Amino acid sequence: MTENKNQPIITVKDLSIFYKTFRAVKNVDLEIFENKITAIIGPSGCGKSTVLRSFNRMNDFIPGASIQGNILFHDKNIYDEDVDPVQVRRMIGMVFQKPNPFPKSIYENIAWGAKMNGFSGNMDDLVEKTLQDAALWDEVKDELNKNALSLSGGQQQRLCIARALAVKPEIILMDEPCSALDPIATLKIEDLMRELSHNYSIIIVTHNMQQAARASDMTAFFTMDEDRAGVMVEYGLTTQIFTNPKNKQTEDYITGRFG
Repeated sequence: MTENKNQPIITVKDLSIFYKTFRAVKNVDLEIFENKITAIIGPSGCGKSTVLRSFNRMNDFIPGASIQGNILFHDKNIYDEDVDPVQVRRMIGMVFQKPNPFPKSIYENIAWGAKMNGFSGNMDDLVEKTLQDAALWDEVKDELNKNALSLSGGQQQRLCIARALAVKPEIILMDEPCSALDPIATLKIEDLMRELSHNYSIIIVTHNMQQAARASDMTAFFTMDEDRAGVMVEYGLTTQIFTNPKNKQTEDYITGRFG
């Protein structure tokens, strides 16, 4: 990691995303900064998750999906022909809307991804370190052989974050990571995100305005144009977006007047 906290780690240039002939996202330009939490907000259907998934090529799994434009990660377009999407997903990890631990032990949930990526160090140390980083170690250290599916929803989501950390990514994508959680578990995830942002860059899609305002450094507001394509209306410091938005559409959305 470089020490320059204002360095963009991802640069999006004129990005359009298609599902067959339908343009779901149109002409997005965006810079994601190192060691910051960036929130993507906007109404349902405006392409937030589609954009998020483009950052680690998860849309490749959707038949008929294609992109135009560039997504530069450390100045290299991740969609170039010589780029291995598996390697992209190792460097840019993802945590999904619903916790999705493997039906294995807590220990094996962490160890599996690390083994798949050729980890050859001390696995016990790696499991302990990543569970500590995910603020879960103290709760599960005496039951690492317990089935992960027996954990609470909030614990499962923190385990999924630990699993993502185990392969040592630089960026963590989070797609509505708290939507299935209660308020207390949600605040734990937000505290964890803040702690992780010292060492990782985090991009979160959320429909929760309070969460975006509380947890993020930067906020991008998306909406739909007349063709129902997702467009980015405004991007800036979260404090500015929520207290002094430049665009009337942004102001209407964050104050609840949207639509």
